Parts: sequence; C-alpha cells; structure tokens
Amino acid sequence: MGKSKRNTPKPDSNRAQRLAERRAEQASRGVTRPFEGLAAECDLVALREFVPSATATLQTAPGFAAKRPVTLATVLPGAVAALVRAAAEPIGFVAAQVQFQSENPAADLAAAIAWTQITEPGESLNSAADADPVAEALTEVIDPNAALDLTVHQDFNWWVPEGVQPDPQVAATIEQANQAIMPSDRLHLDADAIGAAWWVDAGEKAHLRWVRPEDEDALMLALARLHTSGGLHLGEGSRFAGSFRTHGLLVPVFDLDRERHATEWVKPATEFGARLSEALATDAPLTPDERRSRDGLRSRQVTLR
Repeated sequence: MGKSKRNTPKPDSNRAQRLAERRAEQASRGVTRPFEGLAAECDLVALREFVPSATATLQTAPGFAAKRPVTLATVLPGAVAALVRAAAEPIGFVAAQVQFQSENPAADLAAAIAWTQITEPGESLNSAADADPVAEALTEVIDPNAALDLTVHQDFNWWVPEGVQPDPQVAATIEQANQAIMPSDRLHLDADAIGAAWWVDAGEKAHLRWVRPEDEDALMLALARLHTSGGLHLGEGSRFAGSFRTHGLLVPVFDLDRERHATEWVKPATEFGARLSEALATDAPLTPDERRSRDGLRSRQVTLR
C-alpha cells in the first residue's frame, strides 16, 4: 500500500533531539487507561487487542486541521503505524496493532494521524515515534464524542485498493494473512448497550469478548453477584470462561457453541447486559457466597497490558 519511509533523522539534527525528547517523555508517562474520555474507547481497545480485520473512517476533532480523510485499521501491511494511499484523493491509514509502540498508545495513534496529514502519498511510517511534528492529545485529534462506524472484514483484501492488481509478493502476503484470519463480528446490540461485544470463531469453539467501560472493581462485584445467582451466562451453549484486563478495562469472556452464528447471540447478550446493569446498580454488601464468587473470578483473571 505504500513504500517505507523510516524518517530516520541525522543524530546531530534538531529533529533528532525533538524525537529523543518525545520518546523519553512518553516512556515516563505510561497511562493505565489511554483511551479514557473517548466514546470509542471500548472498540479502540478491542481493535488493538483481538479484532483481526476491521476499518473505520475517523471523525477528526473540530479544531484539528485535516486535509484528507483518515481510516483506522486493525493492522496494516508490515505492521506499520500509518501510510498514505496514493489515489486521486489520497487517504491516510493508521493502525491499532503495530510492530513498534510506546507506553502510551493513544499518543502513538494521535501522532500517526497527524503524520498522515503532512506526508506525501505513497509513504508509510514504521513507528509513531518517528512522526513529526509532535501531535496533540488524541482527544484533540479525533472527535471524543464519536463512536466508530466499523466495517468488519473477513479477509485482508482491503489492503489493496479495489481494481488494483497487487504484485506477486503483496498478493502472497495477503493470501497468507487471509489463511490465518479467524471469522469475527461485532454484536449489534440495542441502543442502551454498554461497551463493545465481539464474537470470534477460534476453531474448536467460539468466544464472546465484551469490553466494558465500568470501574474494574465495580464490574467484578457485579459479575460475582451474577455468578452466585446463576446469571453469569449467555444461555444454552455458553459458559463464562473468565476475564482479562487491558488498557485499564475489564473484558469478560464467554465460550460459545461455534455452530451458532454471531447474530444468534445478540438476544442472549442483550439479556445478559440487562442482568449485569441491575447487578451494577446494587450497592448492598456482598454475601459470603458472593465474596467467594468474587475471589474465584479474580483468581482466573489475566492482565494483558
């Protein structure tokens, strides 16, 4: 999709000094919840951690001077941070999953987006740390109130513009990626649904990973209440598998019957979401059984980053 541009500055240049200072600053201010304050927080976390192939055109913030549209993608060829696709109307692409990253993925994404606005079509950016100029906060680059209008792909054919014949090496790379992809989809729940629920067919079984924005401790207590009352499930063919923490959020995971299509889990997930909301609204002290459930659920929890 673009030729590599490493943007490597000369060691004694002013730009080299600025980049070194930025890297040091980002390394010292690693954030626990980098996408907090964004309506798209839960989907951004999902795209970074486990969604194979999806894209969304970003809505830039009102004060951000965008001269070309920017598409957020799960991953780009070569796991680069960004590229600008050459076309009659060039399009910027930025990636959620990258090869090189700092301790602040929101800052990386903001820098990559800003880079797409000043770069010549056909170029790619290996690392957001090499982007210039220094970007603003992500909430000042993309509209913090805008959700992601996602397109979920079951392949990586979108790496090449429609109507363009890729060279043999690129075609082979796409074919290899397509063979490894796991079918995935985002569940479209009702308007009151909270978080981002993603289904994936992992082979022997399917899973539902539901990225939730609530306080981790409060969510864990609610899950414990449901576990004790027998409500921690998505109905027949499902089993609560545990949870993991990532980017400051808790993600409950369910094992599912893979013979059922993703859309068949919308109703059970909606019902579970209602039960979870009720449990979250309960402020009564935990019973002894609920405390045991909480301790058991915590012992099975994994932290990714």
